[in-house]
Amino acid sequence: MKGLKNNQEQQIAGRLVFQIDKEHEGLELKEILYDQMKLSSRLVRKLKRTKNILVNGNKIAFHAKMRKGDRVEVIMEEESNQFEPQDIPIDVVYEDMDLLILNKQPGLVVHPTKGHPIGTLANAIVYYMQTRKESFKIRFVNRLDRDTSGLIMIAKNPYIQQELSKQMIDHQVEKRYLAVVKGALATEKGTIDAPIGRPDPEDITRMVFEGGQPSVTHYEVVEQLRDAAVVRLLLETGRTHQIRVHMSHIGHPIIGDELYGGKVDTLIDRQALHAEILRFTHPRTGVPMEVKANIPQDMLDLISKLS
Repeated sequence: MKGLKNNQEQQIAGRLVFQIDKEHEGLELKEILYDQMKLSSRLVRKLKRTKNILVNGNKIAFHAKMRKGDRVEVIMEEESNQFEPQDIPIDVVYEDMDLLILNKQPGLVVHPTKGHPIGTLANAIVYYMQTRKESFKIRFVNRLDRDTSGLIMIAKNPYIQQELSKQMIDHQVEKRYLAVVKGALATEKGTIDAPIGRPDPEDITRMVFEGGQPSVTHYEVVEQLRDAAVVRLLLETGRTHQIRVHMSHIGHPIIGDELYGGKVDTLIDRQALHAEILRFTHPRTGVPMEVKANIPQDMLDLISKLS
């Protein structure tokens, strides 16, 4: 989005600005919104309904033609959260006007559910917002299992959520994980290309089977341990429990993963899986981003015990 990238100094939280230059002169407002700013039809309909699309501070027709120097401004109103604030520690890895990226601790559910109505990451984020006198609707871009630690992205407005979700679908977000698995792998590097699904809708476990969804995981051994290995994994697809299912499928379940056959004594009380690195393009600025979350202490202790 050339207009947004070239006008970063004009960008403020909750607003998108597109400055019309000679290249875009003569285009209709709707062409700027859809083709240049890449807004979804759903978001545009909502903005139109709330009268939050302005040109030079005024509401104009969608078919109006733009002139050089016009300023198109999209205002994204704050939306409230219905979650109860709770003083739960969070580890902020990166934050700006559009994004909050956290290193989630293991054992924390991401979003309130019937079984976990409070004590979740969402409750912690609402408390964090209140301490900073901020307000934005919590929009999780990615999710992690309760017992998986690591990076979680939260979009602070619908535009950022829309654009990052597109990047996810187009495989433009690189997600790298670190895991400690059972046994010595036969090869240092490999790819697991095996469909994953849930044959029994009443069962939460997934498995590799012919009727599943295409699923691809790349792995590389980082360190060989005593009857175990530290592996780095790159997800090409993002199926539920993908890494856990794939590693179990090739005979190297994640240590501590009771659901998929990785329970080992009392060395660790959860699956040894950590979302370590995220690489993506920042939707507002177009700048390539890389964020990294430090390996949690329980996994470091596990590696030390098995070395």
